[in-house]
Amino acid sequence: MTALALLITLALSLLVAPLAARTQPVGKLPRIGVLGYGTPPGEPGRGVQRFRQGLRDLGYVEGQTIALEVRGAEDHPERYPDLAAALIRLPVDIIVAGDTAAALAAKHATSTIPIVIAVGDDPVRDGVVASLARPGGNITGLSIMVPELTGKRLELLTEAVPGLSRVALLLDAEYPARHTQLHDHEAAARRLGVQLLPLEARDPDAFGAAFRAATQGHAQALIMGLSPLFGRNRARLAELALTSRLPTMSGEAGYAQAGGLMNYGPNIPESWYRAATYVHKILQGAKPGDLPVEQPAKFELVINLKTAQALGLTLPPTVLILADEVIR
Repeated sequence: MTALALLITLALSLLVAPLAARTQPVGKLPRIGVLGYGTPPGEPGRGVQRFRQGLRDLGYVEGQTIALEVRGAEDHPERYPDLAAALIRLPVDIIVAGDTAAALAAKHATSTIPIVIAVGDDPVRDGVVASLARPGGNITGLSIMVPELTGKRLELLTEAVPGLSRVALLLDAEYPARHTQLHDHEAAARRLGVQLLPLEARDPDAFGAAFRAATQGHAQALIMGLSPLFGRNRARLAELALTSRLPTMSGEAGYAQAGGLMNYGPNIPESWYRAATYVHKILQGAKPGDLPVEQPAKFELVINLKTAQALGLTLPPTVLILADEVIR
């Protein structure tokens, strides 16, 4: 009887094993939650696309060796806490946060699930990590050095427009980092001796009114704060700048190629691409708090000379020589 019972048990285990194999793989895949500012799940932005490419280049196959859960605030950052909580309930193994506000929402929601910030303004100042070298806790990722680059962009704009004394600053009215961006621009403006005219727009329909306010306020040029909203609408912003005859500077890669005068800074979609490396390291067993926060190694200045000519602006050779790319 003992031998018969053993044979029956073995036969049943062989029958059950294939069923278990069919029902478990999806649950066993590393599940990565992506929390972004815009991009609803069905319409991934450039950053999420580059993140997916980064995973593919590391050998991951979505749906086979890794699973992604993309959640977008659709330009409403007040949704971040609920979206972060929903990801944790799934649960996910890692959260990739698209900006500082998303990282803070995830940080407040969990102290155990690893968090990778893809595009951090100033992670130390903003309270995301303890230090760049040793972040500590459950968070690491990438910084795009917003305070330092804000001053450099404004400096380049003053060099490109001789005699510049009054500059309009366009901010996304809904973007959580707009207050620190305003502070950084005000500090840079004081240092450079220019007046700043802060303006806000919460959606593309408000862009026209913002540019009219800039010209009515006697601004001689306009600089844009960082926001996915502005990145997605860079061609429209470039068109309005040309119509308003305002030289403009942006930190969004691709702005000059879209017709704007200048853009300077790191390639933000590439920061998302690098975030995949952090996910890989954590999945391999690394602790987030031991992984240093990465800063950009390369910054690009792109100038659209055709736009300068259309504005009747002659750019000084000292500015042109700094350009990594000149569009003629």
